[in-house]
Amino acid sequence: MNKRIEQVAVVGAGIMGAAIAAHLVNARFSVCLLDMVPSEMGPEDKVMGWTTSNPEFRNKIGLSGLNRAAKHKPPPFFLSQQVNRVRVGNLEDHLGWLRNADWIIEAVSEDIEIKSQVLRQLDQVRRAGSIVSSNTSGLSIKRLAKGLTEDFRKHWLGTHFFNPPRYLKLLEIIPTSETLPSVTETITTVGRHRLGKGIVQAKDTPSFVANRIGIFALQQLIQMVQEGGYRIDEVDQLTGPIIGRSKTATFRTLDIVGLDTFTNVTRNIYDNSPCDEERNLFQIPNFIDQMLERNWLGAKSGQGFYQKKKNGEILTLDLSTMEYAPHQNACYPWLEWIKDSQNLQQRLKTLFKTHDRGTHLIWKALSRIMVYAANRIPEISDDIVNIDNAMKWGFNWEFGPFETWDLLGVETVAARITSEGLPLPPLAKTVLQTSQKCFYIKKEGSTSYFDCFSKRYLPLDPPKGIILLSSLRDQHSQIVQKSPAANLIDLGHGVLCLEFHSKMNTIGLDTIRMIEEGLKIVQSNFVGMVIGNQGTNFSVGADLMLILVKAQDQKWEEIEDMISSFQDANMKIKYSAMPVVVAPFGLTLGGGCEIALHATRQQAAAETYMGLVELGVGLIPAAGGSKEMVLRSMEKADNTDHFFSHLQKSFETIAMARVSTSGLEAQKMCFMRSNDKISMNPEHLIADAKEQVLCLVRQGYRKPEPPTNIFALGRPALSSLKIGMHQMLRGGYISQYDFELGSKLALILCGGNCSSAQNVTEQYLLDLEREAFMSLCGEQQSLERIKYMLQRGKPLKN
Repeated sequence: MNKRIEQVAVVGAGIMGAAIAAHLVNARFSVCLLDMVPSEMGPEDKVMGWTTSNPEFRNKIGLSGLNRAAKHKPPPFFLSQQVNRVRVGNLEDHLGWLRNADWIIEAVSEDIEIKSQVLRQLDQVRRAGSIVSSNTSGLSIKRLAKGLTEDFRKHWLGTHFFNPPRYLKLLEIIPTSETLPSVTETITTVGRHRLGKGIVQAKDTPSFVANRIGIFALQQLIQMVQEGGYRIDEVDQLTGPIIGRSKTATFRTLDIVGLDTFTNVTRNIYDNSPCDEERNLFQIPNFIDQMLERNWLGAKSGQGFYQKKKNGEILTLDLSTMEYAPHQNACYPWLEWIKDSQNLQQRLKTLFKTHDRGTHLIWKALSRIMVYAANRIPEISDDIVNIDNAMKWGFNWEFGPFETWDLLGVETVAARITSEGLPLPPLAKTVLQTSQKCFYIKKEGSTSYFDCFSKRYLPLDPPKGIILLSSLRDQHSQIVQKSPAANLIDLGHGVLCLEFHSKMNTIGLDTIRMIEEGLKIVQSNFVGMVIGNQGTNFSVGADLMLILVKAQDQKWEEIEDMISSFQDANMKIKYSAMPVVVAPFGLTLGGGCEIALHATRQQAAAETYMGLVELGVGLIPAAGGSKEMVLRSMEKADNTDHFFSHLQKSFETIAMARVSTSGLEAQKMCFMRSNDKISMNPEHLIADAKEQVLCLVRQGYRKPEPPTNIFALGRPALSSLKIGMHQMLRGGYISQYDFELGSKLALILCGGNCSSAQNVTEQYLLDLEREAFMSLCGEQQSLERIKYMLQRGKPLKN
């Protein structure tokens, strides 16, 4: 039975403790943050006129940690003002606060003696039955609780958050043999549903699951650099996205983690894993000891494997000289063409047909990780799924080691490993004896994994509350209709899903057609529709390449038809007789944002980065986005004066191409309404959106009536907006072309150049949008902005 968790205390306001407290606030827990009282007063304290009894002085460490976290980029809070929701105290004056905590998270220094001392303190004041956990990257959970009371040990476990806690999905939960099952179940549920985490239950082994495999991967590449003479920047080019790893690859990851942290975790594995066949690999190389002596810790100290100069230039550490040198690009002919391949399996198989220094490094890195991971079962985990998930969620790998083995073919990899004179792991030998010869079996929408104990394939069922669109896709009976850009999938219970699947989920003619087709089908055979997908981003907007090509060919009628169709599709979403819930997540830009703005309701992911960014490419929102921001400004206003104030904010939001940093901020920016919902766990997004459709149906949903009194402020408001832009132009903040773009946007939001305020219709505003968009498609400066964005992925200021 799950315990109720509402009040959480974090003890330790360092980098991790403060960031964990921030994310607990994001999840709407009541949070307090405690740290030590400073040992002595500093000069700055005396300047403030403080005494040792002053609360600001006594809470100084906790407040400093929280304020440091609040300024961090990327931000740990969904909204900056949420920092005020953390109650800050110290471990002498406010220890009594812990009696009210349902869950206490210890997050002090990664030192077993310091942690043990703090835990003894907590044991004396905590309420019986309250849960206590340690955020540790690898210390023994059982050893930390040694000598503490029985009730403490029953309610004690490890909770290893990955840094930064808001953004990295992995939460490793490490119970001991004494931990009550209800405690493990409670934190698993809270972690998954309230905190939005992917849960991996780890064994109490050195560095648990993700760090055990991840540190091996990093140390192996460090060894290859030493033995093979590879450059730091070369390795990062070879071990990043092209092999399914994060953009920070290897040495940038080490700089972000910090060499001091990396060294502590690595030494912990070395000291406490005497039976590990690769134990010697976990010895710290001499050059890292030198870097530690010089305080070259990485990002936290300003330099590590990389050094950023004041002029923005990034230098790379040359290990042969221990000096920094300019960045060099790796010289492999296949690097250019391989990066354009979207399919990791094709990339890797193509790479391994080439034999040079680069592909040798990649093969050795991947194959040794596969072998090492297989040899860690059942030591660190009883199944392959936990290891694969840990690496995907904790290190942002596209596929885990066993999934990668399947991608390349277990037989193929095993044959090459054997030919190199390396022993094949027993687990791999057992898998090769099966008829399937793979770690996972995917068939008709279901997945099974190979279980090393029963030596059978067991079903891998998604946790309750998760709908996998890929599984429904594999069940061909669930596909209602498909096209090159989108699918219509039956989610069950009368709910249809429109799933985008074009590159970056861009919106073109085929997508628009499928929106309209889906709405027709819903009208006849379903009770409502979800518009959503599962991938990296909801949608980056309209197909700019299509617009550019048609504009260059002067196919103005085709462009106008496309914009008119997009407007019509969004209006049909808005006035559908059946509820339409849009489920945005990740990048939801331009046309993607406009689709969301027209939804009956939105069910957004907590990490939703939404914005009308068209001015950045020399265009304006023309699929109803500008019109919807006028309506939302009206909804916020009490009178005409307030209306202009809100309209001005909407103008600035669109003109500056502002993008929300969270779903919560999207609500604040009026991209979402107050009755729209947010899902903390993105895996639950489609299921939550489906449930919202059904909830609207149960409540007797009726489509809205079109507004009859849209207030257009006209020329007076237009003049005020232009005056503001003139000031920015004179100050050098915007270009002359920015001013012209802003003027067209202002004209739409003010309802045209009418001499006084008047009532207009939605169609009137849509016509203004379309007219402005068409005029901009004929401007050379707009076409230059579109080209620049397509080529470089960032806006051009011309």
